[in-house]
This record gives sequence, C-alpha cells and structure tokens, in this order.
Amino acid sequence: MAFLHAQIEGKIAVITINRPPANALSQELLLELDEMLTEFSTNDDVRVIVIRGEGKFFCAGADIREFTTIGSQEKAYELARNGQQLMDKIEQYPKPIIASIHGAALGGGLELAMGCHIRLVSENAKLGLPELSLGIIPGFAGTQRLPKYVGEQKALEMMITSEPISGTEACQYGLALRAFPEEKLFEETMKLAEKFASKSPASVKAVINLLKYTKTEQFAEGIEQEAKWFSEVFRTEDAKEGIQAFIEKRKPNFVGK
Repeated sequence: MAFLHAQIEGKIAVITINRPPANALSQELLLELDEMLTEFSTNDDVRVIVIRGEGKFFCAGADIREFTTIGSQEKAYELARNGQQLMDKIEQYPKPIIASIHGAALGGGLELAMGCHIRLVSENAKLGLPELSLGIIPGFAGTQRLPKYVGEQKALEMMITSEPISGTEACQYGLALRAFPEEKLFEETMKLAEKFASKSPASVKAVINLLKYTKTEQFAEGIEQEAKWFSEVFRTEDAKEGIQAFIEKRKPNFVGK
C-alpha cells in the first residue's frame, strides 16, 4: 500500500505523507520514502523536494504498534540504524528538501523534519521528542540533531519532559526557519521552494554538499551510540510498560527495571 503521494509542480516535487490518522512512520513508509527519494535524485525535472503531511498532522511519530513486534535487542538496533541512515540520506540529499510542518511533528516525525535542510512550520504546530514518556529514547538521530538546533539545555528539557514546543517557539530556538498561520503555510513553503528551484542545480548541490563539513566527527559516533542505547533501553521492562501503556491510552507505571 502506498503511504506517500508525489506530485510535481514546476520543478518542485511535493511528497505528501498520507497514513491516517497520524501519518505514523511505519517501516514500510520509511522504505517507500527512501525509494522515492532515490528516484527523484536522478530526475533532472525535479530541483527541490517538499515533504508535508495530509490531514491534521505532519507526522505524529513512529508506529508504536510496530514496536510490539520487535522481539530482540538486535532488531531494535537494526530499526534505529535503518532510520538513522534514511535521515542522513535526507540531510545529504543533493537537492534541497523542505519540511512543511503543520499540526504535529513528534518523535520520528520531528527526526524526519530535522533531517530536512529547511523546516517551515505553522505557528500552532507542536514539535517534540516524547519518546521518554514511553520508556524508550529517540532512535533516528534525534538525540544528536535536536541539541544542534536548540542547544543542549533545551534539548534535554524537551526530551526528558516529553513536552513539545510550538511552531513559533521552534523559530525562536532555531529549530525552524519561519512560522506562518496554518492556512498560509503551504503557499509560503512553495514560494521558498520556487526561489530554490530558480537557482543553478550545480551550485545548489555544491552548497548542500559543503554543509556536511560543518558536522563534527563525533556526530557519526553519536548516532552509533544512540542506536546502541536505543536497543539497550528497548529491552527493559519499563520500555515494554511504556509502549503498552501508549497503546492502551493510559499513564505508564515505570518501576526502574
């Protein structure tokens, strides 16, 4: 089943996530996105990618129900590494990728958005990494990218409290570029995308490629450690309790095991 809809408008490919009710990132959806990006990377008619969500949300996170099918620490590690590699592919993509965020970008949804080159948001959007409320941790490089944008203190507060910030606040902290009223968000996103598309593809690719040198060597080490800690935490009793509590729509009882 296709969870993504792609439409080319001028030289802009608009990828819409359509997996009701919350556009959760299933492993199948992530694979579909990976394949679509590979296809567009060699399409000379596409110079810019816009990623947006259908319905009420950009993306409200990973598919938590899928987590109940992960039976081993090794599978949890593999899940994290696969997600990290896709987010890295997005960040190093040769064409600009703009995330157009309304409603909510939470957990894996925010990690997807942070992989994009630009984030434009609705003023009332909610952005956060609430994984600790499930007894687990971010696993798609969120622990490494969020501090880069909002600073270590704010990132730590956001992750440990699991409380999101608004689109307006995201701009103030540097997590998003600009915020707009929700009804104007897509129009403004396309205006920026058109400006990007008007530039020489070779020069745009060069600038994007040069951005990777701003990363420290510790980033690669950091996401490797994140995957290890994700798999380690994932096997705890608290993680099982947190995931089950989310599915049952109740407050989890973490016992520290």
